[in-house]
Amino acid sequence: MRHFVFRWLATTVAVMVAASIIHGIRYDFTGSLIGAALLLGILNAFVRPVLLILSAPLILVTLGFFILIVNGLLLWFVPNIVTGFHVDSFGSAFWGAIVIGIVSWILSAFFRGSDGRVHILTHHAQIKRVRGRVIEPGDRS
Repeated sequence: MRHFVFRWLATTVAVMVAASIIHGIRYDFTGSLIGAALLLGILNAFVRPVLLILSAPLILVTLGFFILIVNGLLLWFVPNIVTGFHVDSFGSAFWGAIVIGIVSWILSAFFRGSDGRVHILTHHAQIKRVRGRVIEPGDRS
C-alpha cells in the first residue's frame, strides 16, 4: 500500500511539473490534477502493459521509441475522463509523458532503497561486523 501511495504522489508531482513546463498541458483545480494522476497511474498499471505487449513488434523495429508514443497516447486519453484536466494536442501529450517519466524516475531514485522497496526516511545499510585483524595506518607487521 505504501508503494502505491508513493507512486501516486510521485505521479502527481510529475504531472504538476509537466503542466508547468509544457504549454499544452494544464489543470483547472487541484482536484483535477489529483484525478489525472490517479487515472494515469491506473492506466500505467493495467493498460500500458497490454499495449506494450501488443505493440512489441513496433517497439523492436523502432528500438524502443514507440514506448514514448504509447506513454503519450495514455496521457492524451486522460482528459477524456477527468474534467478540468486539459491536454491540447498529441505533441503536448508526447513531451508531457517524457517529462512525467523523467520526474517520476528522479523521485523514485531518491526514495527507493537497494532492496527495491520505497523508504520514506533515509535508508542506511546495516553495518556488518568483520572478524579478523584490523590493520592500522603505519602498522607494518
